[in-house]
Amino acid sequence: MHYQIVGKNITVTEGITSAITEKLQRLEKFFVIDDDVTCRALVRSYKVGAKVEITVFTKMMDLRAEVQHDDLYAAVDLAIDKLVNQLRRFKTRVKDHKQPSLAESFLMDEIQDEEKKTVVEQLVRTKSMYLQPMTLEEAITRMEALGHSFFMYLDVEERQISVLYHRVDGGYGLIQAENKVQ
Repeated sequence: MHYQIVGKNITVTEGITSAITEKLQRLEKFFVIDDDVTCRALVRSYKVGAKVEITVFTKMMDLRAEVQHDDLYAAVDLAIDKLVNQLRRFKTRVKDHKQPSLAESFLMDEIQDEEKKTVVEQLVRTKSMYLQPMTLEEAITRMEALGHSFFMYLDVEERQISVLYHRVDGGYGLIQAENKVQ
């Protein structure tokens, strides 16, 4: 597994690098290790605390965890715990849906099974809605009026289903379906 440790607003010292690499090596037992597996840790420092983003890039899919904590090393531990939990949920889904090709990058025997939950137990709420055709500006106005962090609508100009959302770093983001609505 290749490791990339990048710092923002912090100088990544040899001590930080070795501590993070040592903790990330706990994840190696879950992956079929080849040249395609890369683990990137992005470390950010703030006035109070630190934020750690860990992304594991594999041949078939990527795993990502993000944790903010007062202690950098505790944040790394929590992020790794999140990744392990993601792997458990992934293993359960792969077994239930019989998709072995999706699991090619993982050593499934090493991942402990998660307690089985039916899809109905996981799904908390279902909501259907009529997508109003509108412009981006109208969608922003409607989302702000509702006080929501995201808003789904039918883009009049593009004829695409679109999701408008507030970005954490400020501003807005837009996700659009690639297929056009007939």
